[in-house]
Amino acid sequence: MRQSLVTVIFAILLVGLAGCANNHIIATNDGQMIDSATKPELNNETGMVEYKDSEGKENQIPIEDVSSIKER
Repeated sequence: MRQSLVTVIFAILLVGLAGCANNHIIATNDGQMIDSATKPELNNETGMVEYKDSEGKENQIPIEDVSSIKER
């Protein structure tokens, strides 16, 4: 009984943490959909949207090329 209770609590916590993932989709003017593992941020000095992809690599895209950014 106790082991099943611990398993249920663990499963609930795991699902809750998975729901907290902060993935975003960046849609470009040419129709591309780019997955971002972090919230994209605008660098005002460069005019680029900066984000990390699913592999943790930092990327940039010009703000003029972005049509929308949506949270998943």
